[in-house]
Amino acid sequence: MLTKSITFKDYNGNTRTEEFLFNLNKAELMEMHLGTTGGLDQIVRRIIAAQDNAALVKIFKDLILKAYGEKSLDGKYFMKEDENGRPLSKKFEQTDAYSVLFMELSTDADKAVAFITDVMPEDLREKALAESKKFEQSLPKPEPNN
Repeated sequence: MLTKSITFKDYNGNTRTEEFLFNLNKAELMEMHLGTTGGLDQIVRRIIAAQDNAALVKIFKDLILKAYGEKSLDGKYFMKEDENGRPLSKKFEQTDAYSVLFMELSTDADKAVAFITDVMPEDLREKALAESKKFEQSLPKPEPNN
């Protein structure tokens, strides 16, 4: 689980700093993986290699909103819906905090990788980071300017 402190302006013009929680459990990750033709990791690799920014933006948005939630006071639950079954992420998406986070992740690859790995269960993080490093090394290196 990731606790992310985000500074943003509310709609009254006040600067606020609040903590937001993000988490994906193994079942959610598996559902995302199996629900994507070719698997989520392969799709992301193809999008990055093709430099398809529109597709990458959609994946970031989906990932942020699927991971957002609130922890119960006793720490037993990570809730992603309110008592009426509405996604809590809808409310978060309507804050400028969402916009700040979205822009941060879509413009900084290192922060995006950190976010993705930090919302994963701890035992999957190391494997994900190793896969990320292997993938980065497989990308073509830019030609030096002469």
